Amino acid sequence: MSTAVKAFLNSPVGPKTTHFWGPVANWGFVLAGLVDMNKPPEMISGNMTAAMCVYSGLFMRFAWMVQPRNYLLLACHASNESVQLYQMSRWARAQGYLEKKEPEAQQ
Repeated sequence: MSTAVKAFLNSPVGPKTTHFWGPVANWGFVLAGLVDMNKPPEMISGNMTAAMCVYSGLFMRFAWMVQPRNYLLLACHASNESVQLYQMSRWARAQGYLEKKEPEAQQ
């Protein structure tokens, strides 16, 4: 087995730790958000989407501050934050919060 693979397997964020499997499981949130992009915006829960945004924002900071830094967790939550913010914009547009302002006709 190569030394790089052995180093990864035995690292503090390798597959023998929760620092690896936690982020792997959290990628499910990202996948679910991507699948939800095909659903109508009326089905989006604004409260749950906001909670997911806050959750991912907090855990991005955690992933950065924890030692050793957990880049897999950081990437997971940054991706989830992006997906959830897009879903939030779809929800807000469907609720009428992001209506486009039409230019007033000049007389």
